[in-house]
Amino acid sequence: MTPPILITGAGQRIGLALAQHFIAQGEAVIITYRTRHEAVDLLEQQGATCLYADFSSDQGISTFITLLKAHTESLKAIIHNASSWDCEANNPQFEQLFDNMMRIHAKAPYLVNLHCADLLMRYHAESNQPADIIHLTDYVVETGSPKHLAYAASKAALDNLTKSFSAKFAPQIKVNAIAPSLIIFNQHDDEQYRAKTLKKSLMGIEPGCQEIINSIDLLLNSHYITGRALPVDGGRHLK
Repeated sequence: MTPPILITGAGQRIGLALAQHFIAQGEAVIITYRTRHEAVDLLEQQGATCLYADFSSDQGISTFITLLKAHTESLKAIIHNASSWDCEANNPQFEQLFDNMMRIHAKAPYLVNLHCADLLMRYHAESNQPADIIHLTDYVVETGSPKHLAYAASKAALDNLTKSFSAKFAPQIKVNAIAPSLIIFNQHDDEQYRAKTLKKSLMGIEPGCQEIINSIDLLLNSHYITGRALPVDGGRHLK
């Protein structure tokens, strides 16, 4: 079996769909979770290694890196999916909000990439294939967001790290980003919100997690794409 693919924040939604996809493909998978949903138990039953991680503190990031290295000596890919959709309207502690967004979306990937590059390099040395780092950013990297200022800024930082790490690690490790807009609604989203959101893109659909799976498969299968952000936004930039 090849070295594992690490997916952060894979206890639900897109991360969960990615983990299930790679398990079905026969890949070894390591996931992180902060809340132990029932899906995490199921992933363990299917063979995934499931590690608790709290990226909202520096100590939590450091503890996870140590734990990861105790479980594997090499990695085929790191997919940074862990995210927090927090905003100024819901969190008036602006200093804390900004620091938390930056820590989860930029500092955690930054530190994991630096401290775990040796695991990816080992995969490259053994397989003679490039390893991968993929950052999940956001459509708002292009536009900013008046309702999610700190969130948008942190995802923009992650987008910039994509460029810097791709130059630092090439050609042994490819580093790319995926920048989605709407992929799947939350269960609590009402019909009015759903209708309003669907009108924001040219395609006007809820595409589902398969669109992200397809995009990540494209990047993993490429031997040439690096330092790029793949937009998965249904043409939203043209509306």
